[in-house]
Amino acid sequence: MTKQTMSGPWHSPAKLNLFLYITGQRANGYHDLQTLFQFIDCCDQLYFTVTNDNNISLDSQLDFPAEDNLIVKAARLLQQHCAIQQGAAIKLDKHLPMGGGIGGGSSNAATALLVLNHLWQCNLSEQELASLGLQLGADVPIFIHGHSAFAEGVGEQVQAVEIDEPWYLVLHPEVHVSTQSVFGHPELPRNTPKRTWQQLLVENWQNDCQEIVAKVYPEVAQALGWLLEYAPSRMTGTGSCVFAAFDTEREALSVLNKRPKNISGFVCKACNQSPLHRQLANEKTLINTAGF
Repeated sequence: MTKQTMSGPWHSPAKLNLFLYITGQRANGYHDLQTLFQFIDCCDQLYFTVTNDNNISLDSQLDFPAEDNLIVKAARLLQQHCAIQQGAAIKLDKHLPMGGGIGGGSSNAATALLVLNHLWQCNLSEQELASLGLQLGADVPIFIHGHSAFAEGVGEQVQAVEIDEPWYLVLHPEVHVSTQSVFGHPELPRNTPKRTWQQLLVENWQNDCQEIVAKVYPEVAQALGWLLEYAPSRMTGTGSCVFAAFDTEREALSVLNKRPKNISGFVCKACNQSPLHRQLANEKTLINTAGF
């Protein structure tokens, strides 16, 4: 087997849910929601080597089988959908906390779909890739589209929006929150009234999952309570990460440096365009300029 040159690193960015409202539950158990996604410049890194067989392999420091990873599932899904005869050796450098509600797994899957679509020359449209991604998880399409967005339905109805790009301080309590357990909790609000994007823009944003998670996970309640002393703060997704916005990097770093020793955290910049999509656009520009 001969291998081509490794391609990468490719960014796999995190996201924050600036608000999250549960507006209903479907007969199949899925929840209807309204949420606002924004990317941040904190990323995992993925490397891809196209191979001449149809094997998909993953090298990572994670302690669960590669076959269970969304990266491998995404690669196989694209491979089968497009009847690709090539494979890929993939390496993951994991930087984003798992179970933190910042979309690491979904982002990894989206990066695999977008980059392999490019490397394997599948030529699928963004919408076709988003439809494939939805089979892997409700958050995957937002990473495929690659722009800050107001999302509805189960997360698949996406409207790109332009919003402020502040600096964020993100705190990560050392606890893994199960999304399934949060959405299955009997006390989770499931009837928040739907509102238009225009209505939501002028309201104070909240997260319907926050109260339940803070009750079940005292570590999240501690982090949120501490951060609220410095700025309006919320939980992202189903947790466990909590965040606050600041006008400058210096302000955010100043608060980060005061955090309790048992809570990890980082400072990042908001991005309306995904860092991965900026990479892909630059790659296409280079190819066009070279005349390939």
